[in-house]
Amino acid sequence: MVKAAIVGIAGPDLTEGEAALLRALPPAGVILFARNIVDPPRLRLLTSALRRVLPPSAVLMVDQEGGRVARLRPPHWLAHPAAGVLGELFARDPAAGLRAAFLTGALIGLDCAGAGFDVACAPVLDLRHAGAHAVVGDRAYGEAPGQVARMARAVAAGLLAAGVQPVGKHVPGHGRAEVDSHLALPVVRGNDLDADLAPFAANTDLGWMMTAHILYPAWDAARPATLSPTIIAGVIRARLGFGGVLVSDDLAMQALAGTPAERATAALAAGCDLALYCPGDPAGTRAVLEAVPALSRPAATRLAEAAAAASHRRLPLDRARLHAERSKLIP
Repeated sequence: MVKAAIVGIAGPDLTEGEAALLRALPPAGVILFARNIVDPPRLRLLTSALRRVLPPSAVLMVDQEGGRVARLRPPHWLAHPAAGVLGELFARDPAAGLRAAFLTGALIGLDCAGAGFDVACAPVLDLRHAGAHAVVGDRAYGEAPGQVARMARAVAAGLLAAGVQPVGKHVPGHGRAEVDSHLALPVVRGNDLDADLAPFAANTDLGWMMTAHILYPAWDAARPATLSPTIIAGVIRARLGFGGVLVSDDLAMQALAGTPAERATAALAAGCDLALYCPGDPAGTRAVLEAVPALSRPAATRLAEAAAAASHRRLPLDRARLHAERSKLIP
């Protein structure tokens, strides 16, 4: 029985205890972070060990946007520009910006695929808002919804060309947050959020989206989006029309209250397909995997469709040529 969760592990090697837990309570995937990544040979040993204990359908995920959010880093992997850098190029030359975005998505995808990952948590579909917390900041492709929508779509196309599944984040929009949801619960007040929704609405054919741990009183005064049936059903699924895999943001973030197990079950009850729990602490991971139900049939179908889309859109790519072309656009 595959559990409706994606979890982290503690370090660069899969321990016997972790392997036993993943066999006994198999999750839908595992996410890796900098603490898990030393160099390519060590990472391949780790991903191979994970593949041996996980269900065949399980995904390996990494948070790899470029800029300051990158787990695969030089000297072993390429450095990639932040979304804001790509957005500045678009503002000067839209065609060059879109091409650089595709190239960056493809190069990130090649890094990820070569390291054994199926899913990359990118692109960011949030808008950059003046006066908001810098947690989004240069992770956004700009302030204009149309620009963000087009740039994110180009990055996603590049990831798919490399055979990697993109995750659009953070629906229904993190850009207005005035506090960091890693540390506290942001409250986004206001009744007109159409601009923030627009990049997500333009990219509803993405296979995955990630929720925001943000309270939007205009839609639900009591529960943040990740835990809100009203927002997930009424805004994300109905208003936006998103039909792909909906994964929560990291449930260990301090925007949320309750135990890891309570947060995970609440996210799934609200309508998320997958609960994401990243810290890799044995007690929390076990509690989440024991508490969450089996992956639902609709969620399993969405996961299979996202994987098929990445497989079908994969192209033969020349890494050196792509890198050389991007270097001309972004020296």
